[in-house]
Amino acid sequence: MGPPTSLSSASVVATESIVPQDTSAEPSDVQLAPFSYTVAAVTVERLGASYRPGCPVAPDALRLLGLSYVGFDGAAAEGELVVAADLVQDIVAVFAELYRQRFPIRSMVTVEAFGADDDASMAVDNTSAFNCRPITGGAGWSQHSYGVAIDLNPRENPYVSGQTVLPPEGRDHLDRADPAPGMILAGDPVTTAFAAHGFAWGGYWTDPVDYQHFEA
Repeated sequence: MGPPTSLSSASVVATESIVPQDTSAEPSDVQLAPFSYTVAAVTVERLGASYRPGCPVAPDALRLLGLSYVGFDGAAAEGELVVAADLVQDIVAVFAELYRQRFPIRSMVTVEAFGADDDASMAVDNTSAFNCRPITGGAGWSQHSYGVAIDLNPRENPYVSGQTVLPPEGRDHLDRADPAPGMILAGDPVTTAFAAHGFAWGGYWTDPVDYQHFEA
């Protein structure tokens, strides 16, 4: 699937539907509406607690994406991510492929809805991107602070460092040899789609291992 049409204006909402060219290759016989997305500028007010003065990127370097995704019930849903402006086309292409593959996503809500509390977002298995915060277990800026990282289904794909598992509910999915819906595995369609657009997967790290994490 090729990348979407180039976006010429950051201040104007852009909308496009992506229709798979080969419907016979769809992973499921259940018919879904075509994948669609929107792109809009963001403001300090829209970012809420996820942004504050001193963050390494300004709101005008970010975009609000509205994205189709498939829920764990198999039905189409609409979610939102805030991402770096120069990654919009790549992220749209990745999520179009996840939608085509029917990869289930639990929730996709921007983190100001949780007071920018990453633990609270993970606790409900929420997929998110931008959040101006320190790196987990460190003092420097997380890649999420630049809008270049995405955490996908954190409960099925936990962060693991020694005995620390985040979210704690992710302990049920530490055995990666026992696949469950929503899990990300080495070489699967999810890691393949992200890698094709220049994203590294935290599941390949050694300590920590961050199965939910992709970064450009």
